[in-house]
Amino acid sequence: MLFLDRKNVLIADEVQTKGTVDHAPVYPREIVKRALEFSASFLILAHNHPSGDPTPSKADIAMTREITAAAKALGITVHDHLVIGRAGHSSFKALGLL
Repeated sequence: MLFLDRKNVLIADEVQTKGTVDHAPVYPREIVKRALEFSASFLILAHNHPSGDPTPSKADIAMTREITAAAKALGITVHDHLVIGRAGHSSFKALGLL
């Protein structure tokens, strides 16, 4: 997680959770709570895919929508969600998923 202020200056970066080879527990409420603790205005989400394929999964898309909705309700914007693979990355924003 990257937490940014109103001017897109980095406030903090933190690992929110660690997962297994096919699942990482993510709780939108905890992400938004942490953003509020930092008084962040913007978020950038990022995670890796151990498979090496950076294509967002259906679960990635659903979770990002949940986080985005929870953050938006409190005036926080998710700028992007990056999925990192062995040979590259995917950007939700570039893919039109945000």
